[in-house]
Amino acid sequence: MARPQTKSDLITVATENFEQLNALIEGLTEKELSVPFDFSDTAKKEAHWKRDKNLRDVLVHLYEWHQLLQNWVRSNLNGENQPFIPKPYNWKTYGIMNVEFWRKHQKTTTEEAKELLQKSHCEVMKLMETFSNEELFSKGVYPWVGGSMLGSYFVSNTASHYNWAVKKLKAHKRNCAKLS
Repeated sequence: MARPQTKSDLITVATENFEQLNALIEGLTEKELSVPFDFSDTAKKEAHWKRDKNLRDVLVHLYEWHQLLQNWVRSNLNGENQPFIPKPYNWKTYGIMNVEFWRKHQKTTTEEAKELLQKSHCEVMKLMETFSNEELFSKGVYPWVGGSMLGSYFVSNTASHYNWAVKKLKAHKRNCAKLS
């Protein structure tokens, strides 16, 4: 499906992509869960291909970005003018922030990561429900969103991010199949 442009489509795609991610996770074998991620033989250049070493790393990444979204929305709705990316980071340095998230969760278990993500997904969906279609998908409703739409942040942190995780896990599964 194309990038959601309405609240209804966003809810549908976010839910479907989250369910697809969970189904893929449930289908991972013991081997796939135990073999470290290794994408060094691919042409993929983005930093996350080297950063994430296992399922936990992917799940806590999604969780931490849910936290960013919720904190940003709630702070700004409460009159606290906050950027989406917290200081000292910005859109040029958020990769460093992602590494900090990765470091923060190296002692988090995979089961804990699953629980954190499940809970934060529900919280983000509940928060999304509080907004009307117009509030989510009209420009200029909230000055703190800048020239974008609030809904685009929800799309990026749910439907699109889940799709990113699915692609990464599928690539890992393919790599594991090559090892067999």
